[in-house]
Amino acid sequence: MSTDNEIIAQSIDEPGAFSGIFERHVRQVGGYIRRRVGADAVDDVLSETFLVAFRRRTSFEGEWESALPWLLGIATRLVKSHRAAEARQWRAFESSAAANAVIDELPHTASEGRLDADAALRALAPRIAALNRKDRDTLLLYAWGDLTYEQVAAALDVPVGTVRSRLNRVRRKLAPPGSHGAIRLTPIVTMMAKEESDVSYGTSA
Repeated sequence: MSTDNEIIAQSIDEPGAFSGIFERHVRQVGGYIRRRVGADAVDDVLSETFLVAFRRRTSFEGEWESALPWLLGIATRLVKSHRAAEARQWRAFESSAAANAVIDELPHTASEGRLDADAALRALAPRIAALNRKDRDTLLLYAWGDLTYEQVAAALDVPVGTVRSRLNRVRRKLAPPGSHGAIRLTPIVTMMAKEESDVSYGTSA
């Protein structure tokens, strides 16, 4: 099976080959975008993402076998031009949280019990929405994009140390109100990944 790097290299001379990148990554990229901007805007941002990627395919960094971090980086930058849709999506999360019992604390280990992923994420929504954009982009690429620290760094074109610093700051900011410590990201990522798998692009909620 060809790597993404090989497909993109081929597409420079054979543009039609780029469809292989779309087919391989559309579900995951679309799922990430849908969580960011909602169902109404996902198609527009998804189309823009792959159009930009196609036009910039000659600039793809060949050391990465997977194009996913590159694609998610493009999508993340395009989300900025859809601020109204993103704001509506976070308001929807917050409204859902208000309609349910608010969860004040998250488990720090699996042995402390598992919270319902849907309710827990919605309870966190106001705190995630309040993060500055750079921190929020970093968290969501890590959680919804399912990227490693190194891949997040590549997606955002920043040093990996910057990613670590931002996620450490996120840990502190997402800690329960009144807490003086920092929360572990693992339970948050698990819950957010569960949300993403339940509502993927092209599937019903």
